[in-house]
Amino acid sequence: MKKSDDHLNDFDDAGGITFEVVESEAIDGQRQVRKGVYLVPNLITTASMLCAFFSIVASSEGAYYKAALAIFLSAVLDGMDGRAARILNAQSPFGEQFDSLADCIAFGLAPAMLVYQFALHDLGRFGLACAFVFTACAAFRLARFNVQIGEVDKKYFIGLASPLAAILLASSVMVAIDHADWLGSVGNNIGVAEFAFAAWVVICGLLMVSNVKYYSFKEFDRQKVPFVALIIGVLVMGAVLYDLPVGILAIGIIYALSGFVTTFKAKR
Repeated sequence: MKKSDDHLNDFDDAGGITFEVVESEAIDGQRQVRKGVYLVPNLITTASMLCAFFSIVASSEGAYYKAALAIFLSAVLDGMDGRAARILNAQSPFGEQFDSLADCIAFGLAPAMLVYQFALHDLGRFGLACAFVFTACAAFRLARFNVQIGEVDKKYFIGLASPLAAILLASSVMVAIDHADWLGSVGNNIGVAEFAFAAWVVICGLLMVSNVKYYSFKEFDRQKVPFVALIIGVLVMGAVLYDLPVGILAIGIIYALSGFVTTFKAKR
């Protein structure tokens, strides 16, 4: 530990203002202190956070559809930064912490802000509390995920992943906008739809911090499946493309319910 501290002192520049990251990494089985950050994965993470920031601003201005689309794009970028880091062998402690902080904004704060502005604003403090529950649960979920890395089976997520929870909320808002003719107007007065959104945002938040097991699909692309699975996948894609928000919401709900089946089978 003393040797590591000495290396840290070597990088200490007290002679002026500096902009640098110094971190300890495991290289060839040995701990080494290094300067700098990996550019590509951290830029992708920054782009994801930018989408979340845009979503929050759009929500505050009443552009709910744009805000929901920004959350979708943020989720896509979140999946790309981890893969880029693994492909480029550019994983680092800084990247992991930065990714978690960005996820807290993108999948905790942005979707809660979207639903609050869209449907919960007229519910007053009750609506504010429901939106905050989702944000807090997203932060709890990310913190728990970080401390459990290496302790749980990589094939499963414990609790609903925060990007999917955010997508469930964003797609719900898009469905409510697209089908307002038969779902009714949301957010203009206090009614069933507003309370339904309040319950939905709390349910999604609690699923994130639950111990329900969800298949992670991390090893799915390495396994062969029957050819008919490819045909089924094409049919599902066709159905989703017919009405994208409804299709994504339906798939998200099915996946959220599948965790209870997986957990039940594991207990048996």
